[in-house]
This record gives sequence, C-alpha cells and structure tokens, in this order.
Amino acid sequence: MNTALFPDLVVNGETVPHTVVAAEAQNHTGPSDKPGIAWRKAANAVAIRTLLLQEAQQRGLEADPAEVGPGRFETEEEALIRGLLDTEMDGAAPDEEAIRTEWDRDPERFRAPPLWEVSHILCSCDPRDEAATAKAKACIEGLAAKVQANPRAFAHIATDNSDCGSKSSGGALGQLGPGDTVPEFEDALRGLKAGEITAEPVLTRHGWHLIRMDAVAEGAVLPYETARPRISDAIQKTNWARQAQAFVNKLVASAEITGADLRRE
Repeated sequence: MNTALFPDLVVNGETVPHTVVAAEAQNHTGPSDKPGIAWRKAANAVAIRTLLLQEAQQRGLEADPAEVGPGRFETEEEALIRGLLDTEMDGAAPDEEAIRTEWDRDPERFRAPPLWEVSHILCSCDPRDEAATAKAKACIEGLAAKVQANPRAFAHIATDNSDCGSKSSGGALGQLGPGDTVPEFEDALRGLKAGEITAEPVLTRHGWHLIRMDAVAEGAVLPYETARPRISDAIQKTNWARQAQAFVNKLVASAEITGADLRRE
C-alpha cells in the first residue's frame, strides 16, 4: 500500500512493512481528524530504529538481551541497538569541575523530596468505561459544588460520600511523598498550596478525585556532597543523549530514506 497520506517507508533499500509503522503509530499522538501526523511521527521513529539495526548488523554485532525487570528481558532488536550505542557513546562520568559548575548555577534546584499532607474525596470508576466515568464525574462535580459552598465541610462530605477507605478519617491520606501515589494524582499535588483544593476534579486510574492540600513541607536544599551523585548522573544522561542524537544524525545524513522526513527535524 502506498498513498500520499501513508507512503511506503524505505530505508537504504529496505522496505518496512506498513504493519510495523501502524503498530508504532499507537505510541504517538495527533489530532483525530489528521491521522497522517501520528503516522509521520511513527515513520520517523521506525526509520531511526531501522537505521540503527542496519548499522548494528553491518558491524556484525550480536544481540545479548539484558534483564530490564524481574523476568523481563530486552528484545533482540533492543539489545542490538543498545550494543551499538554502547560502542559509540562515551559513558565516562563528568569531572569534578563540570559537576561543581552545574551546582553553582543554582543550588536551590537540588532539594530533598517534599512532603504533602493530603485529603481527598473519590468517586471511583474504571476510566476505560466511558459510561461509568461520566457517571463518576457527575458525582464528583456535585460533591465539588458542595465543598465550594462550604469548604469547612470537606471532611464531613468525604466521610459520607467518598469511595476510598480514607472516608473513615474524613478523606485524610496522611503524609505523601514523590512516588507514593499514581502520577496523575501526584501531578495535581505539585500544583497545590497549603489549604487549596483542586479547582477541577482529577481523573486517575482509580476514578475522579477532589483533592485538598492540608500542609506542604518543601524539601530542604541539599548540601553539595549529597546532591553531587544526582548532578553527575544528570550530566551523564544529557551527554549520552547528545551523543546519541549526533550519531543518529550522522547515519541519517548518509542514508537514503523515503516515507519519512528525518532531515527536517
């Protein structure tokens, strides 16, 4: 299949099956009325992966899948790409001067994790169920109106209506830190000041939440020696990403590619 919207992807004479690009397109966003945008993003990603695999195979590299989690291993393609990049990237740790320079730019950036004391009201649902999600949203919006009319009644409203076990304590979840809750909930916490309630309900995998920030303890600025490993790791990752992009750009510059627009990125 070759259309103006979904042209064949050909990398150095190798035609990539449309099914491969279509599978990758599920990982990319674009307006529902413009499917070509997600397809082009996917084609670019697949073109880069194909280039890296071609280079690894040309160099005669062999896949050695690493364990990436309990009982989970890389695919052969992932292992080949990692092996190739490992041969090209300079993984050396940054020197002391580079770490100190980054620290001196703004030590305030390097803090201990914050602590949040939080209460919430939950109208539970499975977000994959549109009807249940809409019903739960109507529920939380009704409770939000009650809270807005009488903020001091938050705990009472939680006790009477919340679908979370915390209802027995007026919705209080106690102290939370980064990583203690689901990402969507944590993102909402990061935007709240002490005493504030979320202006809009927050949807997570558990349902719709109305969240109140009871207290915030900002993390203290870390001393240099404590922050040093974090800074070193961040610099190393930045350097690695920069080198990887330069390597990919080099491969793109000498490749023959149709069906993707890598040179315009």
